[in-house]
Amino acid sequence: MIIFGTKGYLYQLAILTLVCGQCGNPAAHTLSKRVTKFTLFFIPLFPVSTKYATQCTFCGAQQKIGKEQAEQLQVQGASGQAPGHQPQQQPYQG
Repeated sequence: MIIFGTKGYLYQLAILTLVCGQCGNPAAHTLSKRVTKFTLFFIPLFPVSTKYATQCTFCGAQQKIGKEQAEQLQVQGASGQAPGHQPQQQPYQG
């Protein structure tokens, strides 16, 4: 009998101050990465999917973003610079 499946991991990459497109408040947003890994006998072997999202800490709205935009926001957050453009927040269905 072979036991296999998937397991999800959530990583918080940064906390950024952005203007929320949903509520319009300049609030902290968490930048997160969700990785789903294939498991065999409960041992995670390799990633199946990776998704990035931001979430407003004021209203809770989430927005999916691409890998490039997530990396850019993470670099800007680490350097303390204000982002050049603010991502528009939309409710996250996922």
